[in-house]
Amino acid sequence: MKFDIVAKRYWWFLLSVLIIIPGLISMATQGLNLGIDFTGGTLLDLKFARPVAVSEIREVLKDYQLEGSTIQLALTGQEDKANNVLIRSHVLNEEERRNVLKGLETKLGAFEVLRAEKVGAVIGSELAQQAGLALLLAWVLEIVYITYRFEFKFAVAGIAALVHDILIVLGIFSIMQKEIDSTFVAAILTIIGYSINDTIVIFDRIRENLKTYKKSEGLAELVNRSIWQTMTRSIYTVLTVIFATAALYVFGGETTKNFSLALLIGFASGAYSSIFNASQIWITWREYDEKRRMEQRIKGAN
Repeated sequence: MKFDIVAKRYWWFLLSVLIIIPGLISMATQGLNLGIDFTGGTLLDLKFARPVAVSEIREVLKDYQLEGSTIQLALTGQEDKANNVLIRSHVLNEEERRNVLKGLETKLGAFEVLRAEKVGAVIGSELAQQAGLALLLAWVLEIVYITYRFEFKFAVAGIAALVHDILIVLGIFSIMQKEIDSTFVAAILTIIGYSINDTIVIFDRIRENLKTYKKSEGLAELVNRSIWQTMTRSIYTVLTVIFATAALYVFGGETTKNFSLALLIGFASGAYSSIFNASQIWITWREYDEKRRMEQRIKGAN
């Protein structure tokens, strides 16, 4: 007999709460480590006497804890080196800037400073607010669409699973104080797309099984059977994306580390919420409604 996932639903809810709460506490106390895309920073426009590579510059910047800075080369062909380099880091004071420039000169040779100035955030507060509103609008449209294709309870359960995944990613990044930049926003959107797709697959199987549903079977058994019918597909999908993302994290460059880490956490959380949370929220809500209707019938009969 297969493991009864639905019967242990409150344990799954408790596990999610235990994971989310430390993240919420961390976000409330130490906040998120917003990168220069959100906070602004220092821009250094340098012209070296010899062509230099991004890896060479990043190696020097590691000595000053600036390895996460954005580095752009003014390439003229297919080569991976250039004389002109743009470095965008968090805000540096005058002394820090002098130390960085001295280190670059010592290890990479002479250069000319074309520009050294403070710059504003790429993602300002207004743009961040618009992104949040766009996300809320997307959730509303998803609720409308899922309600049309399935029912309102399915829609709310699916959105609740998405909120669960986002809170886990944000919480872990806050606890680890990993930098959040524009690529993190892209990772969150990717996670949302993956998670809702995995959830819909299970919801679709529940809907199909409801067509032949018999009360003698029990709703919990139907949901449990539906989850196990899609389990192989869910496992294969999450393993495929996790293997690919893990390879990106291990073998990718320094600038993709946080992006791939967010995806790893989000994909794992998305698979968990799709299997253990979304359908459990739906059946809990449905059973509560049925119990309430039954109580009302009994009161009406009396």
